[in-house]
Amino acid sequence: MTITSFHPTPRTLMGPGPSDVSPRVLSALGRPTIGHLDPEFIGMMDEVKELLKYAFQTTNEFTIAVSAPGSAGMETCFVNLVEPGEKVIVCVNGVFGSRMVENVERLGGIAVVVEDQWGHPVDCDKVTAAFKANPDAKFLAFVHAETSTGALSDAKTLCQIARDNDALSIVDAVTSLGGVELRVDDWGIDAIYSGSQKCLSCVPGISPVSFGPRAVAKLEQRDSKVQSWFLDQTLVMGYWSGKGKRSYHHTAPVNSLYALHESLLMLQQEGLENAWARHAKQHQALKAGLTELGIEFIVDEAYRLPQLNTVKIPAGVDDAAVRATLLNEFNLEIGAGLGVLAGKAWRIGLMGYAARSENVALCLAALKSALK
Repeated sequence: MTITSFHPTPRTLMGPGPSDVSPRVLSALGRPTIGHLDPEFIGMMDEVKELLKYAFQTTNEFTIAVSAPGSAGMETCFVNLVEPGEKVIVCVNGVFGSRMVENVERLGGIAVVVEDQWGHPVDCDKVTAAFKANPDAKFLAFVHAETSTGALSDAKTLCQIARDNDALSIVDAVTSLGGVELRVDDWGIDAIYSGSQKCLSCVPGISPVSFGPRAVAKLEQRDSKVQSWFLDQTLVMGYWSGKGKRSYHHTAPVNSLYALHESLLMLQQEGLENAWARHAKQHQALKAGLTELGIEFIVDEAYRLPQLNTVKIPAGVDDAAVRATLLNEFNLEIGAGLGVLAGKAWRIGLMGYAARSENVALCLAALKSALK
């Protein structure tokens, strides 16, 4: 076998992630690599922190980019905050809520599961009831935008319930950051994580994380050692904070952080609320076209994510065959259903750079052709 340089076929990415990456971000990725302790790189890291604060709408000093994908961002929050024997109310309305349960249990914590139907938001009344039944719960964990279903939950109300019960909130914003309204400080979110490859339209492999003052205090007052050395934020703080010299912790993904810097700069230049409006506008265009094709949405419009559209596969249609046609004939990727929606749904992403009129037009034309 002769192996040559790899040149992937250019695709239009309209699945659940990764999303399309803009030429500006790809260009940033190819800039000269410098050392991860180089003063210039440290200066760029400080700018990444400020840009992330803007994206999250927070003044949290501990706002960083974890050198690993969103799943590691999830684990970063849980492994640093939850100690053995502590009770966590975990909301499960899709795949990623279930992963939160896994994190709690592997840490020796006690998961109190609040379950809702897939495609529905977290029921705030159920959460209130769970706290009444478990007044010793230390945390509330939930997914703001459930990627497996396309349902948006009421993060502001859920975080208030946590505060009313003297509990810390841990929020999954992997699919929501940059795509829909998200206000960390105004909503009282204690710990939050996201991913670079969704609405930020950056390359995969980085997880933005922000800890508020209550979460930082919990971390600093732990009775036990953080179980993961790499994700122990008491060690990472010395690399991401402080003036001048930084303490070495790991070799950061230098070029990927260039790309994240550029994608966050693009978000700031567009304006956060403009980005939210753009996602909503393109969703409406997609919705109109899908309706004409007789394709129905799974999630009710009241809590439907504009950037992650989960739709029913029409009766008699071969799921895999249609997605293969889109990929092979149109170089277009959409996502399959996960979990209970496997084989029953498609997930069409309109995230970040992918939320453009030409992408919507391509998707609708390609689906129309494939469904014939």
